[in-house]
Amino acid sequence: MLNNNLQTLMVSMIMAVGVTLSGCDSTKEDAQDPEAGAATTSEQTAKDTSTQTAPTDTADLDGATAQQGTPVKYDVLAWGADQVEPITVDELDGIKATFGKVVSTDENSLDYASNPASKYRFMNTDAPYLDIIDSEKYLELGWYYANPTDSDKEKELSQNHAKKSYMLARQLMGDDGGKVLADMLNGQIIKDKTIGGQKIELAKCEFYSCMLVLNKAAAQTDNS
Repeated sequence: MLNNNLQTLMVSMIMAVGVTLSGCDSTKEDAQDPEAGAATTSEQTAKDTSTQTAPTDTADLDGATAQQGTPVKYDVLAWGADQVEPITVDELDGIKATFGKVVSTDENSLDYASNPASKYRFMNTDAPYLDIIDSEKYLELGWYYANPTDSDKEKELSQNHAKKSYMLARQLMGDDGGKVLADMLNGQIIKDKTIGGQKIELAKCEFYSCMLVLNKAAAQTDNS
């Protein structure tokens, strides 16, 4: 009888120890699971954030590239190889012939210094302009200076206008006149300088416009 009671007590103690150990293991697993879940959630959040920001950066980069456009190139070295016939600032017919056919004439225009002048247009009003303004004192060449974001057609016309102006500058001032045009197209501004016997009042290309103004009354024979 005593032996049976002892056996029963031993079995009960073993079962109790087993339940206790099982509870401890379960508690450890429960303690570990939240950490694992937190790590998984943090990793997923990082991936989601990365996925959300990547397209935005790409869109900004693409937009900036599209807005920059392609700069206009002027092949002045090739233009300089062409032969030209010298003319003077008073030979208006020869000057107009270099620019082409006159589309319209405004006899009530003004020159660089707001003196009465005649404006000769060589392009239609809806196209990039190419003009000559002639007065008693000044001869002014003006043309559209294309922007990198302009259309290919606008850039092509701007290049053609620059080529004609380059040729005319060489006719009026020799090869040094071609250098003046090249400097203009590279962003340089020239004022009050005599080149090739012609007094340059102003020469510049900026803000969609190029202009070369020659002071006919101040023309000299030296290059000072």
